[in-house]
Amino acid sequence: MTCWLDRLRALEDPERAKGAAAYHKAPRTYLGVPNPVLNDLAKEARQTLSVADRVAVARELWASDIHEARILAAKILTQARIRPDDAVWETVRGWVPDFDAWAIADHACMAGQKRLVADPARLDEIERWTASDHMWTRRAALVITLPWTKQNHPKPEELAARDRVLGWAAGYVDDRDWFIQKAVGWWLRDLSKHDPSRVRSFLDENGGRMKAFARKEASKYLD
Repeated sequence: MTCWLDRLRALEDPERAKGAAAYHKAPRTYLGVPNPVLNDLAKEARQTLSVADRVAVARELWASDIHEARILAAKILTQARIRPDDAVWETVRGWVPDFDAWAIADHACMAGQKRLVADPARLDEIERWTASDHMWTRRAALVITLPWTKQNHPKPEELAARDRVLGWAAGYVDDRDWFIQKAVGWWLRDLSKHDPSRVRSFLDENGGRMKAFARKEASKYLD
């Protein structure tokens, strides 16, 4: 399994790594491997490895605490159809307490989004994240549920999930953390493209308590 980490290390670009470290700021090792290269490696892993082996590789990459390795780990597990997917879900949810930077968190949440759509009953667990003392876990509850902002013709159960997450977002508007406010604005902005009336209602009720930048983000696509 170590060959994947070795392959990643062999692609290190020290100059790009310096720029990545300065940009992302989280204190960890950066290799400077660009995203298209990570995409190619992830595609190869998904095409050539069994689900069990993908999970093992992803866990090893994540454990290295290298920026690009953690992103590659998430990309390897980002796939709509995975059967069975319990080990994938357990892996992704197990990463959440480690979140400490937006790029890694967002890539891991993209993997988690696929598993939530595959089994929406997992939203019950996500709801518990909203009460976490860990800011990144609270933020992840919104990022991982972004698929429910995108349906143009949602089914009743999808509308129920949408309203459920909007309830979580309403509980976040008094949180002054920049990343939480940004996540609320992001969720509402994406929803406004498909369900502007719900976003307007949310802003009418809660917008006055949001930070100005988050309110502006949320209303970006509203008339």
